[in-house]
Amino acid sequence: MTEPTSQTPIATFDLTVLDAPDPRALAEFYCAILGWEIQDPSDWQEGDGSDWVTIRGAGGGGGIAFQLAPDHVPPTWPDNSIPQQFHLDLNVPDLDVGEQQVIALGARTTGLPEARSGFRVFLDPAGHPFCLCKE
Repeated sequence: MTEPTSQTPIATFDLTVLDAPDPRALAEFYCAILGWEIQDPSDWQEGDGSDWVTIRGAGGGGGIAFQLAPDHVPPTWPDNSIPQQFHLDLNVPDLDVGEQQVIALGARTTGLPEARSGFRVFLDPAGHPFCLCKE
């Protein structure tokens, strides 16, 4: 058996999956930010697919999926009582404009970082942290 190297990956990236109390609503939130579209429910989903929603960009490639978690407890970051577990970095050309736009879609500000920086941290409607980063 051949050992994997950086030239021979074991796998290819497909999705980052976020737990959410309302997968479709959170998918629509990120579609509005990224300009992506909701894809058809996965074949393995039982029922109408409302417990799993996948979004991808027009060019294909990796995407984000949202999985129903009715008892989802959002992270309390920056307090680590309930750790953030992960976050998304999203690039924008203008932080001020990007901030106004994501807040209009339902994001909440965290006020972090406290000093001027090349990024700003927000919480999505389900409470997951994400950053807008200056391109």
